[in-house]
Amino acid sequence: MDFETLIEPAAILPGLRANSKKQVLQELAEKAAEITGLTEREIFETILQREKLGSTGVGNGIAIPHGKLPSLDRIVGVFARLSRPVEFDALDDQPVDLVFLLLAPEGSGADHLKALSKVARLLRNPETVANIRGSRDAGSIYSLMTTAATQNAA
Repeated sequence: MDFETLIEPAAILPGLRANSKKQVLQELAEKAAEITGLTEREIFETILQREKLGSTGVGNGIAIPHGKLPSLDRIVGVFARLSRPVEFDALDDQPVDLVFLLLAPEGSGADHLKALSKVARLLRNPETVANIRGSRDAGSIYSLMTTAATQNAA
């Protein structure tokens, strides 16, 4: 699975303004609804339920909320760089400014885990993360992500 199949340029929010974790998740659910045709409420409730199991804030200012939806037909990503970090109950207790939402069909099994691993690997690279934080627009972020993901896979 190529990174280009996980996310499209229209699914990148380069300067999302939000004041809380809940607001970030709502904004991501809204964007995901536009892309998938599913309801914002269904997406939001799915990712909120996952957050109740434990925060998806993985540290270093990064969160990877994710969930499975029965009516989804493919794995979909939505990425946001926040204009100001928000508290996310992350593992390292640091606020989060980069959030990659990953949604998968309910029966996706190993493909969902592979996609999650691919996103985590990409966002573990300090150089890639620094470049994403320094990018101006969605196109630049998309280019950085897809190029870095290809290099990481090599």
